Order: sequence, then C-alpha cells, then structure tokens
Amino acid sequence: MMYHVIYDGNCNLCVNLVKLLEQLDQGRQFRYAPMQDQAVLSQFGITPQTCELGLILIQADDPSQRWQGSAAAEEIGRMLPVGESFVNAYRAIPGFKGWGDRFYEQIRDTRYQLFGKRDATYQSTYPVCTPECGNLKDSQT
Repeated sequence: MMYHVIYDGNCNLCVNLVKLLEQLDQGRQFRYAPMQDQAVLSQFGITPQTCELGLILIQADDPSQRWQGSAAAEEIGRMLPVGESFVNAYRAIPGFKGWGDRFYEQIRDTRYQLFGKRDATYQSTYPVCTPECGNLKDSQT
C-alpha cells in the first residue's frame, strides 16, 4: 500500500526526518510532498491552515484515510520495520499518548526556533505526483 507524506519542506527537522524515511523506505511505501506545494495540497483538498496542525499522512488508494500530527508520526512509525512493536508499547503505557501529543505540538509550534528554517524548500527524491505529471497510479509503481 502506498502513502503520501505531506511535510514542512522549510523545516530542518522535518526535512531530515523525510530524508531518513527516504533512505529506509526508498519509495516503496511512501511518497512525499512539501506543505509548500500548492498543486499537491489542492489535489487532496488541503489548505495552508490545515498544514499548520502538522505532518499529514494520506493513504494513496483512499485519500479519505488520513492522519495528522502525532497520529501521522505514529502511523508512519508503525509501518517501519519493528516500528509497530515500539508504537504499540508507547500507546500501551498509561499517559504516554497524551504526553506524546503535547510534545509533538510543542515541537511543531517551535520547530523553526529550535531547528532552523531552510532557505529553499526541500523536494523529495520520491515525490507525490500531481495530475500534471501523468497518471497518478502509474507514477507510484
């Protein structure tokens, strides 16, 4: 199954995490688009205001299936090798989920101050294809 990761292409932390995912996954499960790519945002009905709530994960075959913020980070982690065990353990510890959600929000809201802002938006090696680049399903294989 293929997923689209919508990330902040100007955030150093976000970009470094996307680069790590690119190395681990090599385009098998995930395609990426920066939140600054208006063509991709409009393709999925995402507004800039929605992006302010953080990372977005979209199931490619059923775009109504979405996760955002810490839920998206958990879902991505769950799909990584041995990640499901860690995510399940994290979710099982009383109070950790709420703490993790608040931690995510703090990082999200201060990411530029903590990690810096890039001069240029990062474009992934494994991009989400817009209708202009051809048949979306063909581009994901």
